[in-house]
Amino acid sequence: MSDQISVHFQLIHPLAKVPAYQSALAAGADLQACLDTSLSILPGQRCLVPTGLIIALPAGYEGQIRPRSGLALKYGITCLNSPGTIDADYRGEVKVLLVNLGSEVFTVNPGDRIAQLVMAAVSVAKFLASEELADTGRSSGGFGSTGQ
Repeated sequence: MSDQISVHFQLIHPLAKVPAYQSALAAGADLQACLDTSLSILPGQRCLVPTGLIIALPAGYEGQIRPRSGLALKYGITCLNSPGTIDADYRGEVKVLLVNLGSEVFTVNPGDRIAQLVMAAVSVAKFLASEELADTGRSSGGFGSTGQ
């Protein structure tokens, strides 16, 4: 088992739920929709869904909001800015930006599991201006330059 970190949280709505891992080796804890009533996401539409959760991550970590694979496969529902980043110094409500890439209206009900929250260690870079950079075989090739 990997190292465990402590994440302090507050539930700011009576319907809010604590993120939960669905299996012993799950990488992501499920985030649930904190809604009073259902909401519909039309095909092509995006929607910011509240979780009723505020978290305080330890320094050196970020929270990554990622799609749930079942929602993506079955309904075309995914997180638009995937992974979304929650910085360690953010203290606002965690919200999930869902987009409906499917062909049918998708309904989010109160308490639905809508995304996963993955904790990741963060390295902070020191950017150094350089007159010359080491050459590589790839050079400036990008976006498909290495083939299929």
